[in-house]
Amino acid sequence: MEKKPLIGFTCGDINGIGTELIIKTLGDPRILDLCTPVVFTNNKLINFYRKSLPDVHFSFQAVKDASRINPKQINLYSCWDEEVVITPGVISDAGGKYAILSLTTAAEALKSGDLDALVTAPIHKKNTHSNDFPYSGHTPYLKKLFGSSEVVMMMIAENMRVALVTEHVPVTELAQHISREKILSKLQMMNQSLKKDFGIQKPRIAVLGLNPHAGDEGLVGKEEEQIIKPAVKDAKQKDIFCFGPYSADAFFARGQHEKFDAVLAMYHDQGLIPFKSLAKGHGVNYTAGIAGIRTSPDHGVAFDIAGKGIADETAFRASLYACLDILQQRRDFNERNAHPLKKASSSFVANAVDEKLSDES
Repeated sequence: MEKKPLIGFTCGDINGIGTELIIKTLGDPRILDLCTPVVFTNNKLINFYRKSLPDVHFSFQAVKDASRINPKQINLYSCWDEEVVITPGVISDAGGKYAILSLTTAAEALKSGDLDALVTAPIHKKNTHSNDFPYSGHTPYLKKLFGSSEVVMMMIAENMRVALVTEHVPVTELAQHISREKILSKLQMMNQSLKKDFGIQKPRIAVLGLNPHAGDEGLVGKEEEQIIKPAVKDAKQKDIFCFGPYSADAFFARGQHEKFDAVLAMYHDQGLIPFKSLAKGHGVNYTAGIAGIRTSPDHGVAFDIAGKGIADETAFRASLYACLDILQQRRDFNERNAHPLKKASSSFVANAVDEKLSDES
């Protein structure tokens, strides 16, 4: 890139591990060769956690507006000035209040174009959900902020990508949130993102079933026959190279995810349990479908280790690298498609035969 991208960072819950992850990640001076960091927080919060990390060199300049950002330094955008009680490992109203203040300030900067991408530190739903912030997490908030009709929570790692049809939905309500239209919408968003954000010209997407053994042809639930298979057929008619539904347990256990560019899971734990197990601490949460680029580590606030200086920044660093990669892929995609050639017929996709994956180990 000719110009270093401006990457924003939110502090997350002030009593969680977010600030420690920021200090450890940006404390590596090589990061300044890749981007210009802008941390949306408060200098006293940074200094509080910096005391427990004496071996990390973390210097910054405080700024109040985007015009004063220094490309040769870490920039701290002050989101509040009042005194705040910091209690690592304790869930509190203050922890949620200032996490949301950091998020909304940074997200508005991303939307306005003052940032090129955003990395968000973890927040806790219990102290952030309110009448003023009626969202279950980052993804629905960003969907509303950017005015997107559909977004996809996509978990990415070097060896896999997993997206979700439903996110934070109680298990007892799952089936009523699964529809033919919603699955098709998610597949369309995934297909577009894989092309635009990951540089995959013809993505291959696997779709998982909702029920055990993908319904066993209607013996263990009807959703596969009545909803998921028709949705896959609809997607193929729209030039999306997708297959399924597959039985989730055998699919991941036998490494079938490695044969596809992405996997669409029906619900949160169906996708995230195998993802986190296989990503081995390098997982990134990416919000596909918004105009901006936002990533975060695939873990939570970790109150149990907050303030102890032992949090592992691997996934947070991977989130930064993912931002930079996606930003470059989007630029390359826009250049390639500035004057696109006429597309070939999509009939071969609509008529593609569904792949049968062996149940043998």
